[in-house]
Amino acid sequence: MAQASSGPGTLPSEEELAQAGLRLVVNGPVARITISRPEKRNAMTGRTWTTLARIGQNLHKEVRIVVITGEGDIFSAGIDLKMFTPEGVDGERSIVTGLVDGSTDDAELDTYITELQEGFLWLRRPDLVTIAAVRGHAIGAGFQLALSCDLRILADDAKFSMKEPALGLIPDLTGTKPLVDIVGVHRATEICLTTRQVEADEARELGLATLVVGADELDGAVDDAVAALLEIDPEAAAATKALLWQAPDNTLEEQAAAERVAQTGRLNALAKTMRPGS
Repeated sequence: MAQASSGPGTLPSEEELAQAGLRLVVNGPVARITISRPEKRNAMTGRTWTTLARIGQNLHKEVRIVVITGEGDIFSAGIDLKMFTPEGVDGERSIVTGLVDGSTDDAELDTYITELQEGFLWLRRPDLVTIAAVRGHAIGAGFQLALSCDLRILADDAKFSMKEPALGLIPDLTGTKPLVDIVGVHRATEICLTTRQVEADEARELGLATLVVGADELDGAVDDAVAALLEIDPEAAAATKALLWQAPDNTLEEQAAAERVAQTGRLNALAKTMRPGS
């Protein structure tokens, strides 16, 4: 069931979610998003990503955990290639038509890609912990969606692949930075430019997988992770995630200072709860 928003907008309706190839179930602090286009191997379109952005913009503030998975035995086959044909995907504009006839300029294309990237960027928010539960193939945009999440729990049949260069494209859905951050620039270059499959065991070795379990154990492993995450104080969790995300760009001295600021905030918050009458 879609949940009402506490913000200025509303979550997509069930009809809008279905048109985008998504399902959304919100149960208190946990939101579960399923990519649901099984007839297209859960391939995604521009509407999928703009609808994901709307979900992120309008989730109730009570939500702390977001789980993303794919329907059936595949996470996602990536981009629906009809997006690159003149006819496009039903109900969506074609990327190609405006470029071929010259009616779309570079600024408009930049704006369009920015809108699509918003469907991925919100998954890094410090007030959320996001989990990709991956069965089978996560190709291209599917791989980048998994890379957008804090944790990637994989079934042992999971396979990552960055296919965009094989299509004459580049990965542009915010996946290049986390890939390089996790595996390093040289391994990321090899993975992207060979477009090869990275299977579950290698993903674990490279740090791309938080956990690898048997396919029949995936749902239970995700539930266990959700339960453990919900045991943590939400404000401490958000402060810790924000602190960790600063670390790669900080010097040791800068990170130590950031720790002091964050801990000062937490100690003051805890002290407030101990005051008489609080």
